[in-house]
Amino acid sequence: MTSILTNHTAIAALQTLRTIGASMQQSQAQVSTGLRIQTATDNAAYWSISTTMKSDNKATAAVVDALGLGAAKVDTAYTGMSAVVDIMHQFKARLVAATEDGVDKAKIQEELEQFKRQIQEIARSSSFSGQNWLNTDVPDIYDDQTNQVSVVAGFTRSKTDGVAVERMKIHLSQVSLFNSTGGGLLQGDARDVGNIGGIRRIGYWDNDAKWIEQWAPQIQGTGGRPLKTFDFPGPLVFDDPSDIIEFDVTVDADDPATGFAAPLEAGHTTTVTITRAVLDTLKPGWNGVIDTNEKYAEILNVLLAGSGAHVYSNWSMRVGPNNWIHDPVTMGIGTLEDRTLGLTGSYVGVSNVTSSFADTGVSDGLSGYGQRAALGLSFEPFTLHKDGNNADGVQIDFNFSINGQPATHHSFDRTYVNTVLGKDTGKVETAEEMAVLLQSVLEQDWDVVVEATSPWSLSIRSNPLTDRLSGSSTRVVLSDVVVSIEPLATMKLLDVDIVKRPDLLGEYITYVDTATSKVIAGASVLGALQMRIGMQTDFVQQSMAKLDQGVGRLVDADMDEASTRLKALQTQEQLAIQALSIANANAEHMLQLFR
Repeated sequence: MTSILTNHTAIAALQTLRTIGASMQQSQAQVSTGLRIQTATDNAAYWSISTTMKSDNKATAAVVDALGLGAAKVDTAYTGMSAVVDIMHQFKARLVAATEDGVDKAKIQEELEQFKRQIQEIARSSSFSGQNWLNTDVPDIYDDQTNQVSVVAGFTRSKTDGVAVERMKIHLSQVSLFNSTGGGLLQGDARDVGNIGGIRRIGYWDNDAKWIEQWAPQIQGTGGRPLKTFDFPGPLVFDDPSDIIEFDVTVDADDPATGFAAPLEAGHTTTVTITRAVLDTLKPGWNGVIDTNEKYAEILNVLLAGSGAHVYSNWSMRVGPNNWIHDPVTMGIGTLEDRTLGLTGSYVGVSNVTSSFADTGVSDGLSGYGQRAALGLSFEPFTLHKDGNNADGVQIDFNFSINGQPATHHSFDRTYVNTVLGKDTGKVETAEEMAVLLQSVLEQDWDVVVEATSPWSLSIRSNPLTDRLSGSSTRVVLSDVVVSIEPLATMKLLDVDIVKRPDLLGEYITYVDTATSKVIAGASVLGALQMRIGMQTDFVQQSMAKLDQGVGRLVDADMDEASTRLKALQTQEQLAIQALSIANANAEHMLQLFR
């Protein structure tokens, strides 16, 4: 339609030109920047993703730099450890050489001192960027929550955790040679629990009265049998048929003082009768004469056979490793150790003595009760430390038994100690605390009484109100103690001195061999970390390249397509300009009608 008011053709041509211009502007931007999506208006979702991923890629690039820094730290520590391993081999070789007769140990010790100084210098010098993993200052090197250092490993993003920097961790307890609070690989292990409050004893006396230092595999407390002594009155001559010695012997009765409910065990009574006829029948060669305490004990034991009692002579006392003094006068009457009668009590008593002799040795009132078993412990304070990744800390295991019953297994650890004693240190500091701890552990299976008998001792015994047994056959046995972190190296490399302690040369060699193995293990940990850092560095670099590719797929422009489109749009622009010119020319023709 032709109108003098509106040039519809020109308007259409202008609109087309504007559209082509906008498209040309977009295509020119893609060609000039290489991006299909430059701003959020281009594609909000893709622009958001690409912007975030570009930011993450820059963070990942920082990870590569951090990995390089971490690699330098590990390389420094590994170099130091490797050097120490070489010195430890030489150290052990010198100690072995010192075992040869005639070797000047003083000169070897001088070499050892130089080795020690060199190891210390290496440990102090193995520092990079202010961090030293071989010479540390960790308050508790056995706690994996406080003894760890780390190297940056990667940058991650997830819906649940958000962004995070991943790290490769290493525990300094694995590599530290010297720590300010102890526990380094070349220091004594500070977690040594000693005799664990007394539940294991160290050492014993051998047959030559020499003290041998080693942990006892078991400790036990035994009851005491009643043993009443009396003196042999001298020769007893039975030269008249009416001569007689007669008395009753009672054994294994209950002690009323124990508080047992009635009825109490009355025990077993045997009547002993010695006459000339008895002697001639049993010992015809004696001619009715008992002239020594050995003979007196011999005839009494024949007459007491099956009674549960026994008479002893030759009372002896040890005064040296292999030297005993024998007393030809003192005798004793007591119960048998094997509890042959099966009764509960522990008593021996003599009563109803009748004799034609002025003195028979035995008399009414010669009696007494034995003791029930009690295991005495010499208390020493100890601490159960933290133990690496084990949240419950060092654990103690042992077996326990009373009176030959099947042993039961028991254990406690740092967490249990803290719970029972209301602490957070793992320390058992008094005999009272040790008694509370053992009572709690043992009462789960046994009716026992554990109590402190002094600030430095305690005892374990069965409950006397429920256990009637007493005497020498009763036992309280604690055995097979196992500590979760043992064996420990309690020596220190810097204390090795074959001049001052040549007697420890064998122990020194064993210790240095063990310590060398620990240092080698530490070097292996560092070597493995070196390998992982290298692998992680390669992976992160490859990830960055893939990330760039992924972002490019979202926002990069197809340059072939963009340039072709731009060329086409340029052509369209020329056509649109020509169309607009034609439309305007038609308007000019219309105006001529009015002239």
